[in-house]
Amino acid sequence: MTSYDVFADATCGVRSVAEPRARFLDLVGSEWLKLWSLRSTTWSLLLSALVVVGFNLGTAWDHYRYWFQYDAASRADFVANELALWDAFTGNASMVLVLCASATGAVAVTGEYGTGFVRTAFAAVPARGALMAAKLLVIAGVQTVFGVVAAGLSFWSTQAVLAERGVGLPLTHPGALRIVVASALLAPVCALAGAALGTVLRQSAVSVVGSVVLLLLVPSVLSDERRLSAVFAHATPLHAWQRLVAVGTHGESYPWTTGGAWLVYASWALGAVAVSVVAVRRRDL
Repeated sequence: MTSYDVFADATCGVRSVAEPRARFLDLVGSEWLKLWSLRSTTWSLLLSALVVVGFNLGTAWDHYRYWFQYDAASRADFVANELALWDAFTGNASMVLVLCASATGAVAVTGEYGTGFVRTAFAAVPARGALMAAKLLVIAGVQTVFGVVAAGLSFWSTQAVLAERGVGLPLTHPGALRIVVASALLAPVCALAGAALGTVLRQSAVSVVGSVVLLLLVPSVLSDERRLSAVFAHATPLHAWQRLVAVGTHGESYPWTTGGAWLVYASWALGAVAVSVVAVRRRDL
């Protein structure tokens, strides 16, 4: 027996060959080629990284430039509260990263629906769930590398600038590595969430807007001052990131642990994968 099942057609006598099922690694390779065949992929990742790093570097440069205009008490407070770590990855940079990553994830899915290529893909690979899982794996992998590069360059550049004033901190400083890792992993988490919305909504513009509402607008209106609002806020990736990058104590009304924040990251990633796979299996084209 070979890997092919050869059989004779009883009616016309034509010998047919049944194609073997595509292996998952083959599907991953196919999705990888599809992603990088688009020129926009490289440019969007490059420009997004530059903007993210630019926001962080700009904040550090501002502190460097006006360092001696602060009074002695303010400079001492900057050092005592380890505010150099706040410059490593700022809130503005996190919002840009969330927007870029979620939009990229959404468009990676909706683009195929818009062109109709998804019909060809599903005709070639009837195992829709496996094909979607391969796509999500590629999206998550690329966005993880993007997040590592953006977060790593941000930390290195900001601390190098602040080191000229003697206040830069090394990666080995307590909490520094957690900030870099949390900022890097925010990208794949949001990209998977965007891909899930793209799978459900199937339209690029609507999916991107939905990503902005779900991942940026909703978290911004949720407050930590009320218990119910805090519960919902703590369940969002953006608030989880804020908890993971926080340094020092801030007297939160409803404090939570870094372990809980990591769990939110994992829940959103796994939930997005589940929603995408189920949606693509259950819904018609």
